[in-house]
Amino acid sequence: MTTLYIDADACPVKAEAERVATRLRLPMVLVCNGGLRPSANPFVSLRIVPDGPDEADKWIAAECGPGDVVVTSDIPLADRCLKAGAQVVQPDGEVLTLANIGGRLATRDLMQDLRASDPFLQGRGGGFGKAERARFLQSLDRVMAAAQRVR
Repeated sequence: MTTLYIDADACPVKAEAERVATRLRLPMVLVCNGGLRPSANPFVSLRIVPDGPDEADKWIAAECGPGDVVVTSDIPLADRCLKAGAQVVQPDGEVLTLANIGGRLATRDLMQDLRASDPFLQGRGGGFGKAERARFLQSLDRVMAAAQRVR
């Protein structure tokens, strides 16, 4: 059965993902270091991992596989999940694949170096609104349908 894994610590689309999982009657796992309340939704479970860098990422990467879907904005985690056979959607609706993840990793590394050398580049992310949420829902629906065909 397809499982939807959410890298939940800073995910802005948990409610939208829960709606999709509920409509499709598929399990959804929120993975975090704590601070989230368990959902009353029977399709949603909460997995609290130990504190520490990348503990949620490690758990998700170890658990996901072919036919699963992962929602994350963490590019190294996305790479690991894709290599495990899962499909990956970012909260802004971008679908990551084995064909585009290499470029995203390179861009991430370059931007990390630029931010480290120029403090004026800090915090220049765009807003997150209705358009991004709508694009996420469209992408998640499409990816979940494809994942169910894999299983």
